[in-house]
Amino acid sequence: MLPWKSLSASLQLGVLTEGWNLAEPLADGAEDARVFRFTVYFAAPFGSPPIVHLGLTGFDLDQRDSNRLILRATQITNESFVAEISSWRETRVYSVEFSWLALGA
Repeated sequence: MLPWKSLSASLQLGVLTEGWNLAEPLADGAEDARVFRFTVYFAAPFGSPPIVHLGLTGFDLDQRDSNRLILRATQITNESFVAEISSWRETRVYSVEFSWLALGA
């Protein structure tokens, strides 16, 4: 039986992050979701894909409209995962802060 390994960190992503696309609604007024993806690489690889937990610790959202935000981990591998941040309609997201914890062998 292999010992458990855990890795964790905190991140802040937002308008200063290259490719950030959540600060402005779609120009055509469409209600489609806008998604920003950021690959997080583990400091040391796991033997198999770990369990990844994300916890929202802060955000900067415009107060003009209803606020909508989804944060989830996708594409989890031994070496990385993709943090997926999404919003829709007229919500403007200027930044998101979150912590992550990966547990595995």
